Amino acid sequence: MTSNSVTVTVAYHVTLGREADFHTWGWSMLSASARQPGFLGGGVLADGEAQWHVVYRFASEGAALAWENSSARTQWDAWAEGLARETERRRVRGSKAWFESQTLPPAPPAPPSKWKLWFVNMSAVFPPVLLFNLLVLPYLGDLNPLIRTLLLCLCVTALVTWILMPRLQRFFRKWLYPPIQALRGRHKRRTA
Repeated sequence: MTSNSVTVTVAYHVTLGREADFHTWGWSMLSASARQPGFLGGGVLADGEAQWHVVYRFASEGAALAWENSSARTQWDAWAEGLARETERRRVRGSKAWFESQTLPPAPPAPPSKWKLWFVNMSAVFPPVLLFNLLVLPYLGDLNPLIRTLLLCLCVTALVTWILMPRLQRFFRKWLYPPIQALRGRHKRRTA
């Protein structure tokens, strides 16, 4: 590979149910591009169900542009119209750029909405407070209200922090953070 080589990555949003057709189209298009002077290789990559990438490399910018501006490539793009929509195109010169480019860490998931957090917190706090009031407070009736309240807070906070909230967060994870779970679910279905 020369230092002047150009790698082009084209992202596509594939129509639901047409993934196999797009896969065939991508590899057929790459076979056609392999007949062009300066072609160094390529591939078709799936990133989830709807997001796909076609990657190809040419020995020079001129060779890559010759392929992209050719009538054959225009025909291949026309054949893909019913299958997918191009969403992004990225060009990188040389091979070092792939390794030197700094990739940003993935964005943290968006926090759940306030009402969902309120619901999970109430689900964790209400049962121990109710049980404490029904089962323990009748025996502490003669105790100073300050001490009684302190005991209630200590017991409920300990139960909520170490026992209830970790379990409730695991139980409600798909509901609190749906995009992450949706991605993981797609990955598990695809590899299974």
